[in-house]
Amino acid sequence: MQTYDAIIIGSGQGGNPLAHKLADLGWKVALIEREHLGGSCVNYGCTPTKTMIASARVAHVTRRATDFGIHTSDVQVNLSEIVVRKNEIVRQWREGQEEHAAKRPTLDLYRGHGRFTDPQTVEVDGQTLRSERIFIDTGTRPRQPGIPILRGLDAMDMLTNRTIMDLQEVPDHLVVLGGSYIGLEFGQMFRRFGSSVTIIEHNDRIIAREDPEISETLQHTLETEGMRFHLGATTQAISKTTQGLELTFTGSDGRTETLAGTHLLAATGRTPNTDDLGLEAAGVETDRHGFIQVNDRLETNVPGIWALGDVKGGPAFTHISYDDHLIIYDNLIHGADRSIDGRVVPYALFTDPELGRVGMTEQQARAAGFRLKVGSIPMSQVARAIERDETAGLMKVVINADTDRLLGAAVLGIDGGELVQILMTLMLADAPWTTLKRAVYIHPTLAEGFFTLLEQVRLVEEAEPAATR
Repeated sequence: MQTYDAIIIGSGQGGNPLAHKLADLGWKVALIEREHLGGSCVNYGCTPTKTMIASARVAHVTRRATDFGIHTSDVQVNLSEIVVRKNEIVRQWREGQEEHAAKRPTLDLYRGHGRFTDPQTVEVDGQTLRSERIFIDTGTRPRQPGIPILRGLDAMDMLTNRTIMDLQEVPDHLVVLGGSYIGLEFGQMFRRFGSSVTIIEHNDRIIAREDPEISETLQHTLETEGMRFHLGATTQAISKTTQGLELTFTGSDGRTETLAGTHLLAATGRTPNTDDLGLEAAGVETDRHGFIQVNDRLETNVPGIWALGDVKGGPAFTHISYDDHLIIYDNLIHGADRSIDGRVVPYALFTDPELGRVGMTEQQARAAGFRLKVGSIPMSQVARAIERDETAGLMKVVINADTDRLLGAAVLGIDGGELVQILMTLMLADAPWTTLKRAVYIHPTLAEGFFTLLEQVRLVEEAEPAATR
């Protein structure tokens, strides 16, 4: 039996930096990883997807070159070369993670599957490790859709966000189950590579948690690129055919339709990697979906066991996993009293136009009973967007009319993820929205659009009182 000051199960974007920092303090740390260091972000998520999205954007912009007076020959997409480029960038990040682990003498890396045998003991491929502090960062995996009938299909026929990035040829017709982040990013990517793309979404609009005008504007833009959508649709059966597959679904009008495709991407959510961790032996509680339950300090119900990153549920973003580790570290090492309660969470959808979001939507603010001021403008009113001929999208702010504090913001447009973080600073500073109203903006920049946006802020009708404010 090996005894450690800390055991970290999973080397994602929360577990890795936590292991490094504790080892740098001289702690004896065991880091357990059954696959590649770096977790989903480096290996199957952010790094590879955004690398391939960059290639797709180059193809799209090149096809539009004549709009800018630039004439090129026919655009040819070589998916195998795109995959090679993606793999090389992923390799560089993986090697960086390996170097970080190797240079710390008090950090022991165990390659294998960790499983609890009691609240302070973890087994890894026959080795027994013990610690009074154990941190779980095992992440999630693609959730298989609950389709009543699958005829002739096996797991290899249903692509996931991991396996679709290893295709060597562009699909003729990609059918995507799910109209949210993963489905839309891959859908637009492969449309720009040359595939026909159809999105099947069970909600009545894409990215359904966003305000309706955001969903509708993005859908319209994607449709102008040739993507097709079936909303309010329930998939009844999928059958394998000689040409690929055939999908039967019931539409929002109750009619049954059949759709033929060559490839199928399942983008219907994520499942936590907790079902084979031995959590029962440790006494760690999960919710009905398998996500580990934590308090606002990321502590589980068992003293000495924490959970961070996607495995605990909530916002599933790399930057949230990283912030989780900072909260745990500050509390553990510096005696702080930090929590995730009230944390301002920004995020982005990396379609084109890009959606940057922070805080509440207007719908959420109304449901919470706030009296609101709202401002919104189309990107077609932003000079820089006009000059770049990329005017799809809009900017929006949602403000507490009683305090003049920003409740939330959305920027659907060029560099939306970058722009929204400027608005986020108002929330972090607890400053009134008027702080930016008379600011001097560089001309011509995208941020200059905030001047016009904030001029459009108006009081709207009061929301219905919430049961709890």
